[in-house]
Amino acid sequence: MNSLLANACSDLAQAAPTRVLVADDDPGSCRFLCDGLASMGARAEACMDGMTALQRARTEPFDLLLLDCRMPGAGALQILAALREDTQAYSAESIAVATTAELEPDDRQSLLDAGFSEILLKPCGLAELQRVLALVQPDRHDACMLDDHAALTTSGDATTMRALRLLLREELALLHQELDALSRDRAGFSERLHRLRSSCGFCGAAALSAQTVLLQRQLLLRGATPVALARFRKALLATLQALDS
Repeated sequence: MNSLLANACSDLAQAAPTRVLVADDDPGSCRFLCDGLASMGARAEACMDGMTALQRARTEPFDLLLLDCRMPGAGALQILAALREDTQAYSAESIAVATTAELEPDDRQSLLDAGFSEILLKPCGLAELQRVLALVQPDRHDACMLDDHAALTTSGDATTMRALRLLLREELALLHQELDALSRDRAGFSERLHRLRSSCGFCGAAALSAQTVLLQRQLLLRGATPVALARFRKALLATLQALDS
């Protein structure tokens, strides 16, 4: 396992910087998000309105989309819906995070159901921004792989959380061994990923959950691509590493 983790980290170190599209019509928020991402080694591009952001996401391959819920032209929900329906868009399968200054209790689940991997509340700090970036590059941010607060909120207490994480660790170790064979069994792989999403939710493993959702979508539409499988494998290994630490 250690050699596999080392190889994954070595491959990532040679990869190009993470490309992030930041769509926000508030100049202050946009500047903070772009500067914060740049300080973490990402390459951020700013858009101040929804239609421009949609066009950029259609014509450029971004790894991560930070989309404000309320913008001139189109908000986060409208942009993501248009992208997911456009199979020719370069960022159609990119991880998307909704950003907002206000979040009603029902809004969070609605955004997650629409395909967003996470919601970033503004104003935020660098720690929250780093956790979002870990959705895309988990091996660079292994300290953000497990969210204790989210896990405790879901599981109820620390003892239950630890027990569930032990089960997740066993599940991931087995899944990694079987991953190549599973990738050739579309129906079986999809069912396995469905169960994994539930485990990730109980354990606060947001980065792995995000990659699981993307892989599920690809399996449904056209089958898993090598890029999607590689990203999922990296998130799986990084989560294993976090569970072992």
